[in-house]
Formats: sequence, structure tokens, C-alpha cells
Amino acid sequence: MISNWNSIHSIDFRFERKYLTTELSKERVEFILRNHFENFSEIYHQRNVNNIYFDTFGMTHYYDNIDGNTFRRKYRIRWYGDLFGEIKKPVLEIKIKEGAVGRKESYPLKSFFLDKTFSKETIQEALSHEDLPENVKHDLLAMKPVLLNRYTRKYYLSFNKLFRATLDYDLTYYKIAYFANTFLHKTFDKKPIVLELKYSSAEDMEARKVLDFSPLALTKSSKYVQGFEHVF
Repeated sequence: MISNWNSIHSIDFRFERKYLTTELSKERVEFILRNHFENFSEIYHQRNVNNIYFDTFGMTHYYDNIDGNTFRRKYRIRWYGDLFGEIKKPVLEIKIKEGAVGRKESYPLKSFFLDKTFSKETIQEALSHEDLPENVKHDLLAMKPVLLNRYTRKYYLSFNKLFRATLDYDLTYYKIAYFANTFLHKTFDKKPIVLELKYSSAEDMEARKVLDFSPLALTKSSKYVQGFEHVF
């Protein structure tokens, strides 16, 4: 059973609206953003995002998403840059969804290696960071790694700085387990472009006008669900 706990590593609840297209190019979606009346401009450099997703042995998190349950959680380890080798500065992220809004709690982990030697002991060592609460370690060790994914992300911010947008593309998925990983079973998903609009709950009324900008289809499907269904 997942424990209940509070964390100082949390952020306020916010909206995250996802749009998905397999018809429009990345360049076309970027054009839509730049020409939006909120005048989105690119911030930061694009980078590769890598995640290991965890789920219960009964796949509770997957079915919670599929069934549209109001309250759900998602556990993942995230890092940036190279997919394999020494993983530096990994972060455990717990995404908590309550109705239409969500928040994220983040905890730094110890570095680890992701290669054919990846095992449950690898996770246990990464979880030994002194700032990670014991009940969080217990939660994660009661689950199993299910999916490894990677995509390229670009970042945008509206002129009034109230709305952030991320653009994800070149999605790749791998099966992952506690033992015997060859990472040969992978799936490339080059067509989908995922645009995510993020804003605080205080901006919901203003956001209704912003949300009308896109010819993309609003979707509730997550990359975890998409990836799981691709590789399984």
C-alpha cells in the first residue's frame, strides 16, 4: 500500500493540459506557439529527457490512468542527457493528480549506472540518499520498474510569464525490469508531437482563452501509458 506523507519538496497544484498530434510537424506546432496572442518564446536549450517509470505489481498506476480515476500517483526517476552509462543527478519525481490539477514532489538520488547490470540493487543504492524519507524508499521498493523512455523537449514561456509550454518529440520506449535487461526491445515513436501547457490554478479563467489557440487534440493520455502500450 502506498503511504501517506507530506514533503517540503513539493510545488503548488497546477493545471497541465496536454495536446497530441500525429499530423502536424514539430515546425508547424512551433509556428502556432510563436504566433499565439500570448507570444510564446523559447527559453533554455532543448534537451533529452529520460525516465524510468515504476508501477505496482498489479499495475495500479496504469489502470488508474486508463480508468480516469480522480486521485492517482505516478513514480519515476528522471535525468537529462545521456540515456545509458553513469546517470548523474537523477531525481525521484512523484506526480500527484487530484481531479484536474496536479503537483510534483522531487527528491535527489545518488548517481547510478544504467546498463545490462541494472538490477534491484541498483535502485536500492540510488535510494540511499540521506535526504530521501524512509517511507518514500519503502513506497518505491514495493513497486517494480516497468518502462524506460526518452524524448527531446523544448521549452517556451508566454510574454506575461504566466503560461509555460513544453514540446516533446522523438519518443523512444524500452522494456525494463529488475534483472536481465538487454535494452534491445525498444520502440521508436517518431510521429507524435506532445505539447503541454502548464499554469497555476489561479490562472484558470485566463487560461480558457489560451487553450482555444490550438488545432491539436486535447488528450489525457500520458507518455507512461503510451509507452507501456507500445512495448507490451
